[in-house]
Amino acid sequence: MRALLCCLLLSLLASVAVAATPKVSAGSIERLEAFPSKFVPPHNIDIWLPEGYPKAAPYAVLYMHDGQMLFDPSDTWNRQEWHADEVASELIHTGKTRPFIIVGVWNVEPARHSEYFPQRPFASLPPEKQAELLATKRGDSVLFARGVDSDNYLKFLVGEVKPYVDQHFAVDSGREATAIMGSSMGGLISMYALAEYPDVFGAAGCLSTHWPGTLAPDDVVVQTAFFDYLDAHFPPPGSHRIYFDHGTETLDAWYPPLQAEVDRRMHAKGYGAERMLSLAFPGTDHSEVAWSARLHIPLQFLLPPIRRP
Repeated sequence: MRALLCCLLLSLLASVAVAATPKVSAGSIERLEAFPSKFVPPHNIDIWLPEGYPKAAPYAVLYMHDGQMLFDPSDTWNRQEWHADEVASELIHTGKTRPFIIVGVWNVEPARHSEYFPQRPFASLPPEKQAELLATKRGDSVLFARGVDSDNYLKFLVGEVKPYVDQHFAVDSGREATAIMGSSMGGLISMYALAEYPDVFGAAGCLSTHWPGTLAPDDVVVQTAFFDYLDAHFPPPGSHRIYFDHGTETLDAWYPPLQAEVDRRMHAKGYGAERMLSLAFPGTDHSEVAWSARLHIPLQFLLPPIRRP
């Protein structure tokens, strides 16, 4: 078993190390190659800096999951991207958001589901349900390559990546200037990050949030665990903002009733229009093309311009 784990780690290191730095049409990228961690395997991290950096310091920071999908489609698995550099650059240039940088943390397959599935809701499930989920197969592989490891992934972000960014870049390290965002499973882990670290993250963007958690659209036990977690652990709305959305096609067709239940529970916690935005985009699917087309909306909600007295 130890030899198998060593081989897996070496293969992960090799896949991380050979990736090219993405090309951007606005701003610039600084690559942190195979950023080491004592909690999870190394991850590539691409840090996007807007044009003129660091003249507008201190910058807010947006941490984004699935970092290899953000800037350059030439090396992505589906040849799609978020166009995050173009969208962010335009918003900053026109004053529709405060100046910010993007910290794009790559996922490390096959452990993406392990790192993005919220751990405390998983731990609340009956043991037989946990075992069932951990045995889930996707093709010839198990869905959870390392079990559920999202608490360690968040320790990596909060305890290792963020201190590095705060020390090496001209940023505001405070909660109001720190946001986190992702789509699908990345939406789940963004919600979870805000709930687990409310003193670190002031805002979260959850696009096409994969409330089913696994490959079953109607697993009420898992969905209820997420809903109950929100009730018990999500912070009060006074100092936080959260954005949800979904489409209606492909995988997003699963989400409307689930997001409606989330919205109901969030409203019951006191989240109104000033602190929560939940939108539906009929006819849109589960893809980077769809998320890119509406990225400007959550960015403006989560990182609004600073109001000067």
